[in-house]
Amino acid sequence: MCRFKRFVHTSILGIGLVFSVSMLSPVVHANDSATDEESAKKELAFILTAAREQLVNLVTEATEEYEPDLLGSAEVMPAAWMLMKDGETVKRINMDGQAVGAPPSVELLMYRAAVKSIAQRKQIVAAAILYAGQIHEGDETKALVIEHEHMVGVSGHKVVGYEVEGGEIVWG
Repeated sequence: MCRFKRFVHTSILGIGLVFSVSMLSPVVHANDSATDEESAKKELAFILTAAREQLVNLVTEATEEYEPDLLGSAEVMPAAWMLMKDGETVKRINMDGQAVGAPPSVELLMYRAAVKSIAQRKQIVAAAILYAGQIHEGDETKALVIEHEHMVGVSGHKVVGYEVEGGEIVWG
């Protein structure tokens, strides 16, 4: 497993564990039997495991497709990917020229609105928006920011530092 994918897998695992503890209370009621409680825990664990794996695959594929943008010399613009209803197909969201000339901050807002619109129509199960920037002025280290969300509520932001050395990205 590549270093970046291992990072993504580990960080999304942590989010899944926090999510599962916080979501357990509404699912299990005090007057349910122990069997119902165990069944609810197993079902929730299965759902969270599937969501985590889907997010890992989505973020990994999106990052691999975004890497050429990070290696380019021009300003890196935001981009977004979605995981379709089948849980496997990843597609890049295309703004069809609607964001031409827009600053990155405006384009980011447009991607967020597009993801929300597509999700409300139940066309996708997860989405990721990627964008990059410099951490500190005068510092060569840049950061890739990944916003991701799954329909079951698992969401988060990741900030991963990177440098370009010899035409290759060095993560962390």
